[in-house]
Amino acid sequence: MKELTVISGKGGTGKTTIAAALVSLAENAVIADCDVDAADMHLILEPEIIETIDFSGLKIASIDEALCIKCGICKDVCKFDAITNDIRIDIYGCEGCGVCAYVCPERAISMIERKAGDAYNSETRFGPMAHARLGIAEEASGLLVAVVRENARKLAEKYDRDLIIIDGPPGAGCSVIASIAGVDMVLVVTEPSVSGIHDLERILDVADHFNIPAVVCINKYDINEKNSLIIEEYCKDRGIEVVGKLPYDDAPTKAMIQEMTVIEYSDGEFSNKVKDLWENVREKLT
Repeated sequence: MKELTVISGKGGTGKTTIAAALVSLAENAVIADCDVDAADMHLILEPEIIETIDFSGLKIASIDEALCIKCGICKDVCKFDAITNDIRIDIYGCEGCGVCAYVCPERAISMIERKAGDAYNSETRFGPMAHARLGIAEEASGLLVAVVRENARKLAEKYDRDLIIIDGPPGAGCSVIASIAGVDMVLVVTEPSVSGIHDLERILDVADHFNIPAVVCINKYDINEKNSLIIEEYCKDRGIEVVGKLPYDDAPTKAMIQEMTVIEYSDGEFSNKVKDLWENVREKLT
């Protein structure tokens, strides 16, 4: 089983558009949307949810009122001001550090699980899909990404699929690391802007740190061909192949409005370039 993660150093590069297009071209694949903070692959693929799984992130403190003597020691040591004057837990302020439970002389405080989001196993017109939604203001996005990836592997085994295509989150934080750890290859989608170049360098450093092979696709390359050349030269110097250059086109936007991939929407230049990109990526994976 092969795993490919599509990532970008910044948002707005067209990562999900391209990932969805690759999904529509791939055969025998499982889709995993690991952008759990702001998932949007479902807007294109319209998954039918088959199973919903509760996700518990960080534990939070809970006070047993029958044991609590209101001594206030827990309030004094809490660095997050998550314990009120009447010695109650502010569930939105608690960071789950467990210090209050450690210092409580009456053992009245315990750390309990709290639901922080949902993970889903679904069916789409292109095959099974694992995805999730993290609760508002919740942390532990990296843990939820790990859950999505594990669910995707189980779906691949269940349906005898030999490829998992992961739509990763933007940036270079813990959720990105969780989405690329141990994969066979990452496809980095970038754009020829100053911020695009900067964040490309950053995310390639992350992939290199974890010894993950990387290839690059320049989206909207023709809006600034000088910067696109800079990207190509930079990748060449690092020994990284640019496997695709996609032109600026309004087809992705029109396709998204119709809840379709660009491959489904039209067979124009952009779609043909994406098909070429997929062939290059597939060759690298095999």
